Amino acid sequence: MQISVTGHHIDVTDALRNYVESKFERLERHFDQVTDVHVILGLEKINKKAEATVKISGAKVFAEDHQEDMYAAIDGLIDKIDRQVRKHKEKNTDHHR
Repeated sequence: MQISVTGHHIDVTDALRNYVESKFERLERHFDQVTDVHVILGLEKINKKAEATVKISGAKVFAEDHQEDMYAAIDGLIDKIDRQVRKHKEKNTDHHR
């Protein structure tokens, strides 16, 4: 899994980059066919914004989250992405005997 982290009106520090990478490792526990992750961390007036595009086998998953704290925005983003990836995995699972 390749993770690229970029900043929009914000400098991405090593602490933020390591936090994002550690959180996205959670996706590999649920679904091991994640190929590429692009995360954009941004600043919009008061709120911090985190958005991500995840390429998985057969689909692209996009989510974004706005919070007053950047780490809270990343946590919310991971929850949304995780929910969508699990839903995609359930769709692809063959439930017939």
